[in-house]
Amino acid sequence: MGIWEILILVASFIILIAIGVPIAYSIGISSILTMLAGILPIPALTTMAERMAAGLNSFTLLAIPFFILAGQLMNRGGVATKLIDFAKSWVEMLPGGLAYVNIIAAMLFGAVSGSAAAAASGIGGFMIPRMKDEGYDKPFSAAVNITSATTGLVIPPSNILIVYSLASGGVSIGALFLAGYIPGIIAGLALMTVAGIIALKNDYPVGNRPSLKTMVFRFLDALPSLFMIVLVIGGIIAGIFTATEASAIAVIYTLILSMVFYKKISFSDLPEILLESVLTTSIVMLLIGASMGMSWIMSYEQIPQTVSAAILSVSHNEIIVLLLINLILLFVGMFMDMTPAVLIFTPIFLPIVTQFGIDPIQFGIIMVLNLCIGLCTPPVGSVLFIGCSVAEIRIEEVVKPLIPLFFAMIVALMLVTYIPQLSLWLPHLFGF
Repeated sequence: MGIWEILILVASFIILIAIGVPIAYSIGISSILTMLAGILPIPALTTMAERMAAGLNSFTLLAIPFFILAGQLMNRGGVATKLIDFAKSWVEMLPGGLAYVNIIAAMLFGAVSGSAAAAASGIGGFMIPRMKDEGYDKPFSAAVNITSATTGLVIPPSNILIVYSLASGGVSIGALFLAGYIPGIIAGLALMTVAGIIALKNDYPVGNRPSLKTMVFRFLDALPSLFMIVLVIGGIIAGIFTATEASAIAVIYTLILSMVFYKKISFSDLPEILLESVLTTSIVMLLIGASMGMSWIMSYEQIPQTVSAAILSVSHNEIIVLLLINLILLFVGMFMDMTPAVLIFTPIFLPIVTQFGIDPIQFGIIMVLNLCIGLCTPPVGSVLFIGCSVAEIRIEEVVKPLIPLFFAMIVALMLVTYIPQLSLWLPHLFGF
């Protein structure tokens, strides 16, 4: 193992991130510089291109562009509004009811779209102005929207869980999807608890209790959107189709839902939606390809073994080791997007946790839930930037109300980390 190559890899990556180079380019450039420093006797650019191509040559990854397209169709097709109305009918009458509506709607929207960015823009674009009109503090409204949007990355279908399946060497996507439900709900309940306490403290208004007829009507109106969960997850669990096939079926279903049932999208809207989906897909795939190249270099330099030895030298106690890994991932999440973080750090940490008998399914949920917090933190928190843009406020204004919500997410993370059955009960129930 060449110490100079490792120093070049780490230092160049940190410097590139610090000066504002996009994460995908930072990963690729630092990987190529490491190769040029003597890691291989063959051309660095050729090697990097080969590793990127090999990393993207996966049938599993075909699910990602389809789920991205389905999320775009839902965001434009009126699904967010239906889910918001459904959530309002159940919790608007509680103290801080509109905050609960935002969280529940984001959880439901995430469960049918798998996109935190879509939830932050779709749900936040409707809820934040409404919360402001009802007397809620705008920074608090934005903070609730930002944190709740990340629950959709744990509650399936989730693109990042598909990426973890690839990085872990083939953990069942169906098992990961099932494993995400309870942790995602726990994270949502933790956010609702903190939001409720803040609402009571600030005496935020309470909404009116809707009639039973209204509640039934809103449920029926949202039912076609909610059926997406049954269609996708149920089909995978029953073995009717694979996750990749399920993603294509999700596109067909959401297209029919948006164009025929809700009538919010016309044929003239499709080129723009397809273009947005292609752009998002290209960004994700570039991140995956570059990250796979860096992962290969790290493996060649035996960095996973070095990190493993360093962590185990601190303690052989399972509780301490998991705490150290969580702290490292929390730090990494502040500076690195979820996709490269999962691809780069899964091969490092997964062998460590499996030594303690921790199921790769559980660790996948721990990792994703942990990195969700990073999406809400500067300097690279994409959901933070989207949420602030939707709310039309500066990042520094939302930091203070975000802090108690961060603690709620960390509590949920600790519960999932140290209580395995929260992640494993559903997969075991269905035979995974």
